[in-house]
Amino acid sequence: MNSQGTATIKSPANLKSVPDTVPAGWTGPDNGCSEVTTHLDNVLPALESLRSQAGRLSGWGTQLATRLLAGQRLLAAGNGGSAAEAQHLTAELVGRFDAERAPFSAISLHAESSAVTALSNDYGYDEVFARQVRAHGRAGDVLVLLSTSGRSPNLLKAVRAANERGIATWALTGPGPNPLSEACDEAITVDAISANAQEGHLIAVHAVCRAFDAEIARRTGTAGRGVQP
Repeated sequence: MNSQGTATIKSPANLKSVPDTVPAGWTGPDNGCSEVTTHLDNVLPALESLRSQAGRLSGWGTQLATRLLAGQRLLAAGNGGSAAEAQHLTAELVGRFDAERAPFSAISLHAESSAVTALSNDYGYDEVFARQVRAHGRAGDVLVLLSTSGRSPNLLKAVRAANERGIATWALTGPGPNPLSEACDEAITVDAISANAQEGHLIAVHAVCRAFDAEIARRTGTAGRGVQP
């Protein structure tokens, strides 16, 4: 404000100028950051791989909305970092992604710590998800399995259990083909090294949620209002 109490508008000369070129520090020596920049560069193949499968990501979101609105549920599982990504997906469905909406049934099988440890102790870790699929799954449900290698025995056995129950199986893996992508009804394979493929899985999860929410809003006419299905 000036002495008359009116606002003073800065002229362009008062403002910081935007450089026409990339700052020198961005293109000079990396000061030991080459490992980081290489890692970040390797995200690009994962993004391109997902972009080429955008139709399937959209289809998963749409189909998931159809099934969950009809009263089916989503089961999800993974090991290690893939378990975290699977749990991220179920949290988005039970909670919300962007706009307010109804909650939907989604269970991360690896998050059932007492069941996981009991089943591992009694039946072996290879059976830890398959037995839960038989317990919780019903015909028409969807089982999403995440794995960067696509070779985890406990996930492959979960697919067999799902097939026994008439449960749809979707795989989100690293480069394909691999045993899990081949065993499941549908698969999205991320053509990148393991760490970047796993980062791609989070982007894929969010893309599916985006399509899911859009389809829920279209079917219910409740965009942003959270009406129960």
